[in-house]
Amino acid sequence: MSERTTTATPTTASESATGGHGQEPNLARALGNRHIQLLAIGGAIGTGLFMGSGKTISLAGPSVILVYMIIGFMLFFVMRAMGEILLSNLNYKSFSDFAGDLLGPWAGFFTGWSYWFFWVVTGVADIVAIAGYVDKLAPGTPLWIPALITPVVLILLNLPSVKAFGEAEFWFAIIKVVAILALIATGVVMIASHFTSPGGAVANLANIWNDGGMFPHGMFGFILGFQIAIFAFAGIELVGTAAAETKNPEKNLPRAINSIPVRVLLFYVGALVVIMAVNPWRSIDPASSPFIGMFTLAGLGIAAVVINLVVLTSAASSANSGIYSTSRMIYGLAQDGNAPKAFGKLSIRKVPQNALLFSCIFLLAGLVLLYAGDSVIGAFTIVTSVASVLTMFVWSMILISYLAFRRRRPALHAASTFKMPGSAFMPYVVLAFFVFMLVALAQADDTRLALVVAPVWFLLLGAAWYFNRQTPLQQARIEEWKAVRSAEEAPVAV
Repeated sequence: MSERTTTATPTTASESATGGHGQEPNLARALGNRHIQLLAIGGAIGTGLFMGSGKTISLAGPSVILVYMIIGFMLFFVMRAMGEILLSNLNYKSFSDFAGDLLGPWAGFFTGWSYWFFWVVTGVADIVAIAGYVDKLAPGTPLWIPALITPVVLILLNLPSVKAFGEAEFWFAIIKVVAILALIATGVVMIASHFTSPGGAVANLANIWNDGGMFPHGMFGFILGFQIAIFAFAGIELVGTAAAETKNPEKNLPRAINSIPVRVLLFYVGALVVIMAVNPWRSIDPASSPFIGMFTLAGLGIAAVVINLVVLTSAASSANSGIYSTSRMIYGLAQDGNAPKAFGKLSIRKVPQNALLFSCIFLLAGLVLLYAGDSVIGAFTIVTSVASVLTMFVWSMILISYLAFRRRRPALHAASTFKMPGSAFMPYVVLAFFVFMLVALAQADDTRLALVVAPVWFLLLGAAWYFNRQTPLQQARIEEWKAVRSAEEAPVAV
């Protein structure tokens, strides 16, 4: 039983147990290999890298390199778990589907709405970033102008068709990739030519460890570095949301997922190594982008302006991906009776436009944050911390669903051609890492707020689910899920 197919294209319990593949009757599979590959890259290169890495470097020093490597390593296993389950049953439209199928309808409800809220919060963070960079490019511009225009542009990008979204994200990702490669190339030239900054610092790889070693602030500073860094990876699971609209998912999803380690090493580690080799880490301004700072240091004023535009584009790309994800997630929730029916309708171009418009409205909260906070980076830090807690919840639900998948459907796991490495123990290792991340978020006032907001959100969700589960549709789905679970676990028990 795929949770979504319970109400749209019913399957029998036996088909559920074997992961019977059905045809997608609604959303169009219009995203090709180049779309899904660049969507995965764009998801891995977010606003957190461009805008938040300066603060991360100030907290952790050179050990920030290890921070990004560790997070990337852990999330690779989350993605492999997600990929294995999605490919076991192509009726699944996203991880919300398989969470509801494997853990119960409540899990689909909590995962779907939490992912929606995560992307709304992330979209607000992106709008805060966009407003900040517009102010740098055109000082004096009222912050409300970019905060108001951005949601309108996002609607225009997403309404035409999913292919239009894919094309927009393809070129957004290309811009980000070119910018990072240009930064790395510029940094390599500066290191090779022993560039000397106005302050007298000579570009050298030794700058990374000469000033206090790799852990200048000790282990506490190293732990603090995880606070902002984790948000840089938010969106890496986006390919799972796009599964229902991906051509040839058996081929394209594994390609996108397996390239994650290379992306992390090149785009995160490579860029940060170059930045700290050219610009000693203590001199990096935590309130601004180190990418812009390095081009400015190199005397490439026009390049610094271009990078400002690139960072702005990156934030717009992230917000665009978020609006895409939230609209598809609410569309699915509505089909399952977990959201108003109006959000489950598609336009003539097969786009859930009602869900799209609903999500865009919430991005206007960025206006409130911009005028309520002391600074753009302060508002950005608060919002990204809340988003980090929500995305870790979603990643955790993926891993918990995977544990249920291995236990309840061992035949599907054995037959998988895309098994998660270390599947017997790595889910527990990664879940323990997420607990560590929560401890890290509790160490500073600006990130500790997220640990207060998140429980409030889950209490609200719990109350909403309590009333929603009383409906005849949800009661029927719950009973069906219990019957399928009993049928699957009986052979295991024997």
